[in-house]
Amino acid sequence: MDIDTNQIADIVRSVLTNMDAPAEKPGMARVAMLTAKRHFEVKEFPIPETGDDDILVKVEGCGVCGTDVHEWKGDPFGYIPLVLGHEGTGEIVELGKNVKCDTQGHPIKVGDKLVTSVICCNHCFNCRNHPEAPNLCENQGIYGLITDNEKNHLCGWFSTYLHITKGSTFFVVNDLSLDQRMLLEPAAVTVHALEQGKKTGRLNFNSKVLVQGCGPIGLMMVATLRTMGINKIIAVDGNENRLAFARRLGAGATVNFRELPTLEQRVEAVKGMTDGAGADFAYQCTGNPQAASDVYKYIRRGGGLCEMGFFVNNGECTINPHFDLCNKEIMLVGSWDYGAHEYPNTIAFMKRATDMGLPIEELITHRYPLDKMNEAMEMNLSQKGIKICYTAN
Repeated sequence: MDIDTNQIADIVRSVLTNMDAPAEKPGMARVAMLTAKRHFEVKEFPIPETGDDDILVKVEGCGVCGTDVHEWKGDPFGYIPLVLGHEGTGEIVELGKNVKCDTQGHPIKVGDKLVTSVICCNHCFNCRNHPEAPNLCENQGIYGLITDNEKNHLCGWFSTYLHITKGSTFFVVNDLSLDQRMLLEPAAVTVHALEQGKKTGRLNFNSKVLVQGCGPIGLMMVATLRTMGINKIIAVDGNENRLAFARRLGAGATVNFRELPTLEQRVEAVKGMTDGAGADFAYQCTGNPQAASDVYKYIRRGGGLCEMGFFVNNGECTINPHFDLCNKEIMLVGSWDYGAHEYPNTIAFMKRATDMGLPIEELITHRYPLDKMNEAMEMNLSQKGIKICYTAN
């Protein structure tokens, strides 16, 4: 077949035009909406128009947080109906013309991989008077814990698309794997807790640190401590598989409370690992009131404690102010999620842990599609795995 010069030019122009053309956006998105306690329902909604300050993300995956499970079980926040999922990540498919960079100031474009962080109101007492602690915003929001609204149903990561609007915080993370990206949010929790612990002056290279509770947060805490150069870590849990994983992440010693059923036995075991004194510092990660009472007994006089297990109201615990606090002069701090300003440090932690060979990504043990989110929650409750995730493909 003979092709003249003009035809060749037309073909080249057509190819170049098609290469530059954006991919066609689907008209509908699917979400796993929590419509009642213990009941997700997959629904379809039109994808809203991407405004000048908005971002449309095609979701690739999202971790299941303990907070998601609490909301699924009992709606403690009164958010139903809503689309859950706040540990998510995906690829930008549409970008408003005013969005030029991410929250860290890095350039952003269609095709970039992205994660979101918390949103502050900027007008409550804490935002106005303590901007250095954005995690304490009285009206803090995060995608995945926002009541459903008619203008934007795509406000949680348990979806096929997420619609990000003006005022949000987000970060480009092209150099992280999907699994690393899905673990960034829980890592931000432990990076913030590490900084809280450092404020007590009880954490240094020689500290003997106890981590109570080896769920996803406790295990991530072990890895965070290890990347900071703390070599003497004791993990406490009742699940031998999780304790074994804690050792892989950097714990040098473990205590199984099922093998040592009394508090006295466990305290003696910890003292035997700490020159008879007790731990220099402890992270309490369980959300269990009895464990929250017990943890003080593991800590030496002059030690420190960070309580990070109670992100929802799991009940009250009892301590003895004389023996547990005053007599020991324990430095006690709480830890409440994180601020967006801590994400760059968290991203650096993830890369450092990977460089050290810590098997962070193996925390993810189970993956579920959108229409199996009820089963994902049941798996989380069973504690047969570690980190449960929704993945889009």
